[in-house]
Amino acid sequence: MKNTVTTLRNQKREKNKITMLTCYDYSTAKLIEEAGIETVLVGDSLGQVVLGYENTISVTMEDMIHHAAAVSRGLQNTFLIVDMPFMSYQTSDYDALINAGRLMKEGHANAVKLEGGVTRKSTIKAIVDAGIPVCAHIGLTPQSVHAMGGFKVAGKTEEAAHRLIEDAKAVEEAGAFMVVLECVPAKLAEYITGMLSIPTIGIGSGAACDGQVLVYQDMLGMFDDFSPKFVKHFSDIGKQMKNAFIEYSKEVKEGAFPTEAHIYQIKDEVLEKIY
Repeated sequence: MKNTVTTLRNQKREKNKITMLTCYDYSTAKLIEEAGIETVLVGDSLGQVVLGYENTISVTMEDMIHHAAAVSRGLQNTFLIVDMPFMSYQTSDYDALINAGRLMKEGHANAVKLEGGVTRKSTIKAIVDAGIPVCAHIGLTPQSVHAMGGFKVAGKTEEAAHRLIEDAKAVEEAGAFMVVLECVPAKLAEYITGMLSIPTIGIGSGAACDGQVLVYQDMLGMFDDFSPKFVKHFSDIGKQMKNAFIEYSKEVKEGAFPTEAHIYQIKDEVLEKIY
């Protein structure tokens, strides 16, 4: 069954948790689809885990379109959300609409995601009014890492908590169909989840959210440049991959690979005519 904006809203109403993982390539997309994950996010986190940048700020529209299109070819039923990269929507609502349209047309997204609450209300409304579903993102917003003074938990003071609640109300009023809550204290995230009619997706924001998202390289132990508190390693694929690379190198150097099972043959009489 194809996951849509409607089925995701129904999951909130039915208290059926929504699963989301990041993805950046075709082969991983196929595996995520086969696992039954309902939503995939082509996140601008690809800047760090795929492209090796220090943060997400250097990611371009071309980067997002390239990876989104690849992921889309591996999905049939999974709902595809694509991040709008830094400065693709902050300059004007017009620019935001043009770039959101590119992610839908060229990246084959089902929805776009952008960071910000009250300050992005008109931008979200403009995109939604054009018929493009928008997933909002509040709390810790990585594209604002320099303005925030680093990666910090959001909403810990009374003033900050009130701002976060207003951000949540604003994105719902603007027409966002879903909102990601990143690094929000669990009890505050629970309050916001109960307050909103749209689904909340938590990342470092507790189990009371309507769903959860993780960067797949984080949850598989494939990326260890830094490890946030909220990450759980569901498997140590990174270690398994490294061991496999080591074994491959060893067998090649020893002449143990390839064997007869891995090579193609040619008839002796053909060789005799060549030599």
